Parts: sequence; structure tokens; C-alpha cells
Amino acid sequence: MDGRNSGGCPEHIAALSSDGAARKEKRYRPLVYICSPFAGDTEHNIIRALGYCRFAVSKGYIPLAPHLHYPQFMDDGNREERDLGLNFALVLLSKCDELWVFGHRVSDGMAREISKAKKQGIPIRHFTEKCEEVQGT
Repeated sequence: MDGRNSGGCPEHIAALSSDGAARKEKRYRPLVYICSPFAGDTEHNIIRALGYCRFAVSKGYIPLAPHLHYPQFMDDGNREERDLGLNFALVLLSKCDELWVFGHRVSDGMAREISKAKKQGIPIRHFTEKCEEVQGT
């Protein structure tokens, strides 16, 4: 078995959706934009971004990580498609309650996301690659 339930959903995701306590509680979960590197070592960066999303869920948030979504059907190596994907992401950022920046390296795309959040007054929180919050940044 490859770690999927009978419906084909990965077991760790199925466990999240089948948590009866969370379903009954129906509490508000803020939408948080996950800001982390994508380009470069994409395989490593995707794994990290997935972990950051999982961390956000564990803290009671709904994670939004466009850099995991758009490269599924848009070519990040094509400058025009990359710019279009980033513009889509910036629209989604405007709908978020907070922006969480992960890691010490800020890519050009991340810098645009951070700048947009500042302009829109969206709270920004900084975390290490190990999901430890960094105060005073």
C-alpha cells in the first residue's frame, strides 16, 4: 500500500479531514499565506513548503501556498508564465489574514509577496526553516 486510504487520499490528509472533534468544533480558521523559496532546488523546496503548510494546519490556520499549486500546470521556467503565476498569487495574498515567511533566504518572488503584504497592512510573521518563530524582524 502506498499510504493512501480506500478513497485514494493520502492517509495523513484523510486523518485531517476525518477528525471528528475539528468537524464538530467548526471554528474559524484564519487563512495564512505561506511564503518560502521555490526556485533552485525545487524538490527540496516543495518538501519544505508542504511541511510549512502542515505546520500552519497544526496551529489552526488554513494554509495557502500558491508556489505549490501553480507549477502543477504552469511552467516556472517560462518567464511569462512565472510572472502570471506570481500575479495570481498576489491576488490570493490580498485575501489572507497573515503572511508567514519561512527561512532566512528571501527570493525575488518572496520579496514581492512581502512588499505586497506590507502595502496592504497584512500582518507578517517570520519563521526559521524549522518552524520556530523569529521575533523582531
